[in-house]
Amino acid sequence: SFNDKPINEGFVGPLGQELFEKEQNDLLSDLVDIPRKACDGRINEFVKRARSAKIHAYIISHLKMEMPAMMGKAKVQQRLIDNLEDEFRKVQREFHLPVGDFPNVDHFRDVLSSYSIDKFDKLKPKMIQAVDDMLGYEIPELLKKFRNPYD
Repeated sequence: SFNDKPINEGFVGPLGQELFEKEQNDLLSDLVDIPRKACDGRINEFVKRARSAKIHAYIISHLKMEMPAMMGKAKVQQRLIDNLEDEFRKVQREFHLPVGDFPNVDHFRDVLSSYSIDKFDKLKPKMIQAVDDMLGYEIPELLKKFRNPYD
């Protein structure tokens, strides 16, 4: 156990003492890293959610542009929902997005079925640019500022 008393080498032997000291140093190192890892985890989750929001915006914008202006909206919407895998690929190619960032197609299809695609707002390029700036510049700067306070 960890305490202030010296290790009884006669009880654990020289290898046991060395192993114990290594384990003790590893534990102390892990304890010092806890604040940094907690902060990194929160920032990574935030980045993941921001990228997901951007992808969703591109998908919805693409689907909205595929909708007719006047007649046959229900039929076109159903075709888009039925062929959602193809629509995802089109969005992925058009905007050069990582396939792994896209949502689960079946879940997206289920949720999208209860909405009217033509009612969604148009994509605002300034908002996409703001997300890109945040991910490319602001988050890295934020990570630099949140160094481990125990270093």
